[in-house]
Amino acid sequence: MDLNLKDKVIIVTGGSKGIGGGITLALSKEKAIPIIIGRNKKSINSIMKVIKDLKLKADYALAELTDSKECQKAIEFIYKKYGQIDGLVNNAGINDGIGLKNGTSKQFIDSINKNVTHYFLMAKLALPGLKKNKGSIVNIGSKVSYTGQGGTSGYAAACGARNALTREWAVELINDEIRVNEVIVAECYTPLYEKWIKTFKNPKKKINEISQKIPLGKRMTTVEEISNMVIFLLSNKSSHTTGQIIFVDGGYSHLDRTINS
Repeated sequence: MDLNLKDKVIIVTGGSKGIGGGITLALSKEKAIPIIIGRNKKSINSIMKVIKDLKLKADYALAELTDSKECQKAIEFIYKKYGQIDGLVNNAGINDGIGLKNGTSKQFIDSINKNVTHYFLMAKLALPGLKKNKGSIVNIGSKVSYTGQGGTSGYAAACGARNALTREWAVELINDEIRVNEVIVAECYTPLYEKWIKTFKNPKKKINEISQKIPLGKRMTTVEEISNMVIFLLSNKSSHTTGQIIFVDGGYSHLDRTINS
């Protein structure tokens, strides 16, 4: 399906690896121009090489997302070079394990800044371009905001805020015809997920235990499956969809996990 994303300039925060990298690659394959905003030059260079080898387009702007001045410079670079912004994917974040028992108030605030403050900042900075082109915003969220996890108050609170902002922005921007939606991720095997899995004594056993609890197919969601939903929501093929929080998780968050057990 042609999603009509050719030459659309779409920002992807943290778009060089994991889910962000998958979204960047999927956008490139649809002939869009994804612009990665992040701080990891090594991983950015890596995905840029992949995209270049495929003879596709992408670009990047280095910025620490918790630094408003760096984010401002990144957006200015995009406007100056491309003259447009057609979409924004707020993706960057980390489940940093700042819990109620083990965390301090400062760590909690830092976790909020790392995981949701830049969602607001990037949307604010991209808004002129999004208004001009009736663009689309897609926020990436986590099932933690619905199910809880334990020991990760900062991340859970930030992800809950992402959900609220998705609905709030959909309302505020409705007259500008800017659509705002969210994709919720549950069990998806990314580099950060792998790092977490390796904290267990028997990682393979833990992966199998988790997979068996995922109703659809008893397997983890792939990065490609997340990416496909994101680029659909960015495209005009979803032109009357806004304010939606969509779970791409094989039924993990909502269905009875005893199905076919």
